[in-house]
Amino acid sequence: MHVVIADDSVLLREGIVQLLTKEGFVVDAAVGTADELLTEVACHRPEVVIVDIRMPPTHTDEGLQAAAVLRTSYPSLGILLLSQWVHAGRALDLFRGGGAGLGYLLKDRVTEIDDFVDSIRRVARGGSVLDPDVVSSLLNTAADPLARLTEREQQVLALMAEGRTNSAIADRLYLGRKTVESYVNTLFLKLDLPPTPDDNRRVLAVLTWLRTQ
Repeated sequence: MHVVIADDSVLLREGIVQLLTKEGFVVDAAVGTADELLTEVACHRPEVVIVDIRMPPTHTDEGLQAAAVLRTSYPSLGILLLSQWVHAGRALDLFRGGGAGLGYLLKDRVTEIDDFVDSIRRVARGGSVLDPDVVSSLLNTAADPLARLTEREQQVLALMAEGRTNSAIADRLYLGRKTVESYVNTLFLKLDLPPTPDDNRRVLAVLTWLRTQ
């Protein structure tokens, strides 16, 4: 079984490589960034990838973004997400199309090597593996649309609710205007607010925020 590993922690990455090699896996590549992951998957076409969620350059959700791209480009590819924390908002979007061939484990809760190896094989064969804490968080996020947003995106939305423009938000948060525009567009997507000729997405996003206060 061929696998590609992406984790920016060199020690953890190399540890997984040695473990899986010993267990009979063929590790096609082990990389430290999401861009490298996409390149190596396109080159080797493995059966499963193991992806850390937080990777350079921002160490937020680059791994999840890469996983979403891989899910679309290679529907049969098994994807096992690893993280120190639960990132339920973006992960929920990934699981919306079904959990076949998807897994999400918390690093600190992986205590048995045999269970970890079995999880990789199950995901590669189209099964699902989810840490109980991840399941609970995903269910809560499904009920609360704002839970999909990162802390920074929620800060931007709260300032939008105060009637601030993107320029004013940028000044308040010490960000560039382009960065704020990116946050605004992302939160529109996460709140399921596609552009339409009749609706003001900014107003609809603020209404969603106000309903939770």
